[in-house]
Amino acid sequence: MTLDPLLIDVLACPEDKGSLWYFADEDILFNPRLHRTYPVRDGIPVMLIDEATAVDATEAARLGAKSESGQGALTGGAGQS
Repeated sequence: MTLDPLLIDVLACPEDKGSLWYFADEDILFNPRLHRTYPVRDGIPVMLIDEATAVDATEAARLGAKSESGQGALTGGAGQS
């Protein structure tokens, strides 16, 4: 299940208020600035800092490359990255 495009337009990281990358195929939202992912469960983004997962440099690089290749959707966070 993918996120509604209107929801993607308004989602932002709850900590730094910046944009996130949404990867529907992995059910995650990725913050490249904080190297953190937020889960999407049953089509609902879990935007709780305590539920986020820190990713190491290798995983952050993989997700960054994936976003650069156009495989994700950039959310419209208040502080666009």
